[in-house]
Amino acid sequence: MFETITLDVDPRGVAMLTLNRPEKHNAMSGQMIDDLTQVAARLDGDAAVRVVVLAGQGRSFCAGGDLGWMKAQIAADSATRAEEARKLADMLGILNSLSKPLIARVHGTALGGGVGLCCVCDKVFAADTAMFGLTETKLGLIPATIGPFVVARMGGGNARQVFMSSRPFDAFEAQRLGIVSTLTTSQGLDAAVETEVIAYLKCAPAAVAEAKAMVLVLGQAPTKTTLDASIKALVKRWEHPEAHQGITAFFDKSIPPWG
Repeated sequence: MFETITLDVDPRGVAMLTLNRPEKHNAMSGQMIDDLTQVAARLDGDAAVRVVVLAGQGRSFCAGGDLGWMKAQIAADSATRAEEARKLADMLGILNSLSKPLIARVHGTALGGGVGLCCVCDKVFAADTAMFGLTETKLGLIPATIGPFVVARMGGGNARQVFMSSRPFDAFEAQRLGIVSTLTTSQGLDAAVETEVIAYLKCAPAAVAEAKAMVLVLGQAPTKTTLDASIKALVKRWEHPEAHQGITAFFDKSIPPWG
């Protein structure tokens, strides 16, 4: 039914939600954003679903934004750019507030929007070989739309260490920064996730949902105001010459003006 994701629910009510663009390292296209929004709404309203595990097919968890999608933004007008950013913000928002526990199973790379997906999960299990990065500034962009969710997860002090430099960082640093909850070997990843799933299956479903809702309130989850500000910042950044220079240089395999 979905073009870019798969969904399998086992008899226990455990939903395996898998990003399924392995040839693109599961980069998020406009279609994937739509698919994730739809499936999140479905899962949220399905009383039979107790836990959701988010994973990636192939060699990567999620390599961020689809480059073709980003290239299209260069030619788009401000209203279209804002509309696309709003779709991403809404998708992250519904996953963030999902009334079921959302567990990430991370391997390979998690870049840009992939980090954003990690930051809307309740717990993130990562292989100790995984690599992370907020690489937008290298392209002349900023991690704007994912920003409220990333900063809510990491805290301002931790975010400042990786938010601006586009420097890749390993799973151990990702754990120190608060993105990753638990590290394991690649071979032990599924077993670690399963242990967490079993713990949730022993809990009262409505109590779990209400406890999560309370955490979101107490932890000051991103608000419409902060999301609106992030979208406005991204639209402004797209209009800066650096954005065009950075994306063009990437596709031309050349060096942008800033090196």
